[in-house]
Amino acid sequence: MRTRKISCFVIACNEEDRIERCLQSLSGWVDQLIVLDSGSKDNTVAIAQRYADKVYQTDWPGFGPQRNRALTWCEHDWVLNIDADEVMTDALKAEIDAVLSEPELQENLFKMPWHTYFFGKLLKHGRYSSPQGKLFLKTGVSFKNRQVHETLLIPNEKSRTLKSAIIHHSWRSYHHAQEKHLKYACLLAEEKYAKGKRSSVAFAVLRFFTDFLQQYLLHLGFLDGWRGFLMAIILGQYGFNKYAALVTLQAEHKAKQQ
Repeated sequence: MRTRKISCFVIACNEEDRIERCLQSLSGWVDQLIVLDSGSKDNTVAIAQRYADKVYQTDWPGFGPQRNRALTWCEHDWVLNIDADEVMTDALKAEIDAVLSEPELQENLFKMPWHTYFFGKLLKHGRYSSPQGKLFLKTGVSFKNRQVHETLLIPNEKSRTLKSAIIHHSWRSYHHAQEKHLKYACLLAEEKYAKGKRSSVAFAVLRFFTDFLQQYLLHLGFLDGWRGFLMAIILGQYGFNKYAALVTLQAEHKAKQQ
């Protein structure tokens, strides 16, 4: 028996094709399971109600604010933050049970290997293979108030990386992979513009090449074969789109002033 209780939250919208696997891997294991749905038009809410202790239907304030909202509803000191496209393995749950039963636990954050699948095969290298800090002691913790890439802010961080992995199925199709990266790029461009940052088309082009090379060569994406090459291209496009979108925001603002 695990000696420390876990609250877990999942944020979701239109995830009927993926959320059941996620919730099945959590239900009956965590001590509190919460789902925050932000306006699903499919059967996400009905599926969530079969597994979760509580399903909240909310607006969408952005990833950071939504995760902070979820934290306020977590009853236990230890919190697990899982997305609808992630699945807990039995090995990972057993390892968490063991570490959260250690009598003199020093860490306040546990990272876990991220096994991201891309068109049916694991990406072993690059951005989507980095361990993720998903389990934490909630005292003093918050998520950065951002629309996307909402960093976990944890005071006096003491982390440990577990051996067992969480399974991640981020993209339904090539179209979905491109759509998701473009959406995030445009959101980040809006944040940058609001902070007074500016760019140029030349810099956007430069970012395509630097981000591609970082993923494909420096992070060894080439070892993942054609999938690694395709992901490096997508991440290069992601870098380009962030700054190209920022350029268009600058142009739109200038046009309104004329």
